[in-house]
Amino acid sequence: MSLSIALGLGFGLSYMALGDKGLFGTFRLGPWVAWTEVGSPEPDPYTRSYISRSGALQLARAEGIRFTASSDSEGKILDRNCTYRVEGGTPVSSFWTLMAVDKDFAIISRRGTPLALHSQRLARFDDGTALIRISPNLSADNWLEIGGEGDFSLVLTLYDSSVFSGFGSLVDILPTILREAC
Repeated sequence: MSLSIALGLGFGLSYMALGDKGLFGTFRLGPWVAWTEVGSPEPDPYTRSYISRSGALQLARAEGIRFTASSDSEGKILDRNCTYRVEGGTPVSSFWTLMAVDKDFAIISRRGTPLALHSQRLARFDDGTALIRISPNLSADNWLEIGGEGDFSLVLTLYDSSVFSGFGSLVDILPTILREAC
């Protein structure tokens, strides 16, 4: 009995530690999570396991960093039937993209619409910040149309960024994600 409890607890904690939200080797700011050692020459064991488990092509450190959010800024799971307002600034980078994905990391933008929003084609406020709406329904401002049912995640990828490089900008600001309607 105690052996089965120990095994269950051990495998359960390992699964949680290596999942998208990661318990070790990650940086968190609000709902955003990034694996900081992905792309480094010698990543820690947790990051190595995450890379193996995810099977996704990862960026090298000099290329950029990927932040993922599966909940809004209040901690509620992102739902495809809701409208979200993503607003604020991003850390300094040459280029960034924002896309919506399902649990298998498949893009959930509606057919015939842009797969992602990017920093080069975005209406901004005078201070450089932007307002983006993520919704299955027509929305004003910058809009990423999503489809389907169920939970989803937002993926913000910063390319050619000095984040976590030991110099330049530190990650002190990432956009907030606010639920507007369901």
